[in-house]
Amino acid sequence: MEKLNNHYQLYINGEWQSGSKSQIMHSENPHNNKPWASFDCASKEDIDDAVGYAKNALASRAWGSLNATERGKLLFKLADLIEKNADKIGKIETKDSGKLLAETVTQTKYVSDYYRYFAGLADKIEGSTLPIDKKDMHVYTTHYPIGVVAAVVPWNAQMFLTATKLAPALAAGCSVIIKASEMAPCAMFELSKLIHEAGFPKGVVSIVTGDAENCSAPLTSHPDIDRIAFTGGTDTAKKIIQNSSNNFAATNLELGGKSPMIIFDDADLESAANGIIAGNFGASGQSCVAGSRVIVDKKILKKIIDLISQKSESIIVGDPENSNSNLGPLCTKKQIQKIEKTLKKSIQQGGKIIFGGNKVRGEGNYFEPTLIHCPNNQIETIKIEMFGPVISIIEFENEEEAINIANSSKYGLGSGIFTKNLAKAHRVSRQIQAGICWINTYRAISPIAPFGGFNQSGYAREAGKQSILDYTRTKTTWINISDDPMTDPFVMR
Repeated sequence: MEKLNNHYQLYINGEWQSGSKSQIMHSENPHNNKPWASFDCASKEDIDDAVGYAKNALASRAWGSLNATERGKLLFKLADLIEKNADKIGKIETKDSGKLLAETVTQTKYVSDYYRYFAGLADKIEGSTLPIDKKDMHVYTTHYPIGVVAAVVPWNAQMFLTATKLAPALAAGCSVIIKASEMAPCAMFELSKLIHEAGFPKGVVSIVTGDAENCSAPLTSHPDIDRIAFTGGTDTAKKIIQNSSNNFAATNLELGGKSPMIIFDDADLESAANGIIAGNFGASGQSCVAGSRVIVDKKILKKIIDLISQKSESIIVGDPENSNSNLGPLCTKKQIQKIEKTLKKSIQQGGKIIFGGNKVRGEGNYFEPTLIHCPNNQIETIKIEMFGPVISIIEFENEEEAINIANSSKYGLGSGIFTKNLAKAHRVSRQIQAGICWINTYRAISPIAPFGGFNQSGYAREAGKQSILDYTRTKTTWINISDDPMTDPFVMR
């Protein structure tokens, strides 16, 4: 492919460069499916270079000798630059992925707080003195950077999902290679300019993109990678785990979801309906925590369906750069095809479309906001992750049945409960197999709150003060404080 006027290069060792094999890809604007930018792709040789520079950076005076407070200051500077450039980055991400401009700009501004949070934690990674059971021994622990981190980031919330990996890794003193999705990497390359401006030393952060064979596989299987932080699909995660057998890299995986939202008959119906709309049509449903399995008490099923239908009538599907639009296009044509195929099978199984169900005519990857009523838990739309604006609604008769339906998925990332009964909320949330449970709200996030899943939604946690320890190794130091010589090892006492 040829270079376009908007062209992005790889960022390796503090410099922008072309890929060694001169492979170029185009990014298509999901609004009209026309190429709007081009970018260089990494080869195995480029990955070798990036990892080598990252390893050198760890031992360098410029990065390896910085103390934690100094690392925090660099992160604070990066946070300010991200906030200052949020409008520009948001516009690029919208053109690249199709997300609403209002959402990308707002999310980018908020992402700066993730960098500030971990900047503040950088010099609070504390060891401890152990009350050891051995006489005359002083024993303490300290934390050291785990090493070179491969951060593999998807296109759907790239600024957020980069921050949850990059910020704690840098705060801990690691070096990081970010693998941006080849579907929409341009916002990541804009981020490289801010990382450069913030003053991070060469090799500390590199940003690359490319296909699985030439970029992802060489990166995640590289022998000098010490940790892999991955967000994406379950099938890809299985390959990454296989790749990590080459380097014994620690992994944290934030994978897919098919999150349940349980609506009890005592819920505030207006609030519940708003939660359902936000949890499914926000980001056009392209969210791993989309609450796409709506489980409703049989007594209020009709009321909820009527309320969701009524609210959905006013949703404006259109150009994501238009401030009047409520729902933008999906990122790729393949998503449209998957949704159409899944809905067709679900109807054959007995599912009933309440509203929507069709691709919007005209150019672009637009799909109608859709609600499908599922008579049982085996309908295809209620089983698989749709990654689009499709809600599957199913009824229940009692609390036990609601919990059983909620836990019938192989995933376990997000969940939601709507009820005015506080005891019920606590009781049910304890039994839901998910890493996150929102009660009378949905899709709320914070750098302070851990984010991650159960089951096939992955393991380890991003955000929260504990996540920074994932990017460290613990060293235990033993000191004999006695003046007496060490005892004869062959004399047991």
